Amino acid sequence: MASRKANLADRILDKALELGEASSWEAVHLHDIAEQLDITLDDIRRHYPQKDDLVEAWFDRADQAVLREPASEAFLGLPERERFQRVVTRWLDALAPHRRLTRQMLAYKLEFGHIHLQVPGLMRISRTVQWFREAACLDTTGIQRILEESTLTAMYLKTFARWLLADTSTSR
Repeated sequence: MASRKANLADRILDKALELGEASSWEAVHLHDIAEQLDITLDDIRRHYPQKDDLVEAWFDRADQAVLREPASEAFLGLPERERFQRVVTRWLDALAPHRRLTRQMLAYKLEFGHIHLQVPGLMRISRTVQWFREAACLDTTGIQRILEESTLTAMYLKTFARWLLADTSTSR
């Protein structure tokens, strides 16, 4: 039963991404997804209580792409900075098929009046950086960890912003 539920959640997200690519994220409506998948709105609500939960699921997929990759000896032999860069690159590669849509999703979250989406977005940034640290096998503690997290968060946000704004016809 859990596998069937996960499969439906994936199908819902995939359909939302497909519809968003055909038009825009703002034009994605849950009732259209339900109609195209021949399910009810309640089926969607069970997996995604609000449209923004689809955005979170999209970012969860990128997180999963990073976390599924085991740390090889060659990877562990790299300098910490390079390991972190490779982890971030893997995350961005997972989002790359829907870069334009990802940009629209974030614009939707940042709209004036969407404070209920922006506050959890800050928590998402922190959680993502924590997983990046784990995937890069960074073991610092104490004040060094605190400073490192601040630096890595700034690096991640700058890289992500540049990636979002990059011309997709000339870059990945």
